[in-house]
Amino acid sequence: MSHLAILLWSVDVERPDLAAAPFVYAAAAAALDAEVEIHFAARSVRLLVAGEAAARSSAAQGGRNLHAFMQDAARGGARFLACSMAWAEYVREGEATIPEFSGHAGATAFVARSLDPEWRTLVF
Repeated sequence: MSHLAILLWSVDVERPDLAAAPFVYAAAAAALDAEVEIHFAARSVRLLVAGEAAARSSAAQGGRNLHAFMQDAARGGARFLACSMAWAEYVREGEATIPEFSGHAGATAFVARSLDPEWRTLVF
């Protein structure tokens, strides 16, 4: 089995036109039977808050909302993991999360994936 870890570092809810691509790549990798993890860092953790991704379109002229792209990846089995430090910085206590949220994994978890010869990584 192939393994792919994707780090969302510069993806931001304020730039939804650039935010769909990582989920397209994740869905493609999952369709090729790869195990996929998406690591949300920095402001990208806001995509895991209920309503944030659904309220943003991938195109100025009414493309799909970002949550639809995220659901495509999740249906393929992608796990959504949030950086604990980013979570503490950008998510308010009590905010609901999307159902696809899998839990927390910090920088060490992603670095471990990048050092493991069984895993490939992409950074957005």
